[in-house]
Amino acid sequence: MKQASVTFANGFHVLTGDAHSQAASMVIAPGGSEGGPDNAHRGADQWLYIESGTGEARVNGHVYPLDAGALMLIQRGDRHEIRNTGATPLKTLNVYVPPAYTSDGDERPAGKS
Repeated sequence: MKQASVTFANGFHVLTGDAHSQAASMVIAPGGSEGGPDNAHRGADQWLYIESGTGEARVNGHVYPLDAGALMLIQRGDRHEIRNTGATPLKTLNVYVPPAYTSDGDERPAGKS
């Protein structure tokens, strides 16, 4: 059993995980963004939950609004960017299956644990 407190500090932070899944928090400042047109997790699906704030997800060329309480699945290989379009920080909880990052926040190669 693993347990972690969810904290929302600026930037991206791996919270906990095991060989099968991983949780991370991300805070994007107003006007900021994470990812980009070529950003894709080659080996993991990403569940993105919006804790607070407003923004948009650009996934494979489509734009989806994000508000507190929204839950979105970004499938492995989807090109994506998350933008904060609001006046307050955009706080997200991210779950990756399987893990997408090392404990230091570096992306893992596809299929590597």
